[in-house]
Amino acid sequence: MAQARVKARAPRGESVFRERFSVFAECLLTGVWIAVACLGVVTYPAAFAAGARHLRRRTGHRAGGLREFVVDFRTAVRGGWLVGLAGWAVAGAVWVDVLAARAGLPGGPFAGAVGLFALIGAVVALLRASAVWAPGATWRALLATAGRRTVLDPAGSFLVVCGLVVVALSAWFVPPLAVPVLGAVAAAAVAVEERYGHR
Repeated sequence: MAQARVKARAPRGESVFRERFSVFAECLLTGVWIAVACLGVVTYPAAFAAGARHLRRRTGHRAGGLREFVVDFRTAVRGGWLVGLAGWAVAGAVWVDVLAARAGLPGGPFAGAVGLFALIGAVVALLRASAVWAPGATWRALLATAGRRTVLDPAGSFLVVCGLVVVALSAWFVPPLAVPVLGAVAAAAVAVEERYGHR
């Protein structure tokens, strides 16, 4: 009887494993799509938004593939390129702060630290906004609410930062690994937003 129960449960466990591995593989594939879509330099917000929406479809057992990703990317990039441009401007300002800190200017280390924390917060807010993007949503509204969630949900924001650290370490040790791992960052942002929504 016990053996029969074990045999009956095995296929179910096997299908759960197959499902989870399939989602993991989809994350890596999505990372490649995101990396290619980011080649436009200012298109990274739209790339992550399209990637996150694809992963939401996948985990929701809805049909979708590369064609839907491209359609979402084209829709998201209409306003997203301005966000991407602003992101590079913020990164440039933080780089100036870091240079000031290295030059030994008065208050330089403090300004550099504040700039780095602000940049990390902005990146987390952008990823959280991308995770909930949908056609018709405005980036300004998404970023405003994502900024509040970034502050009100520090645990979730920390998880997104951990995903960014994984990408950075992957790029440091094995640079090609940073490409597929981008999908894992998008998946982490989606998971954090789902967790926050259930709270």
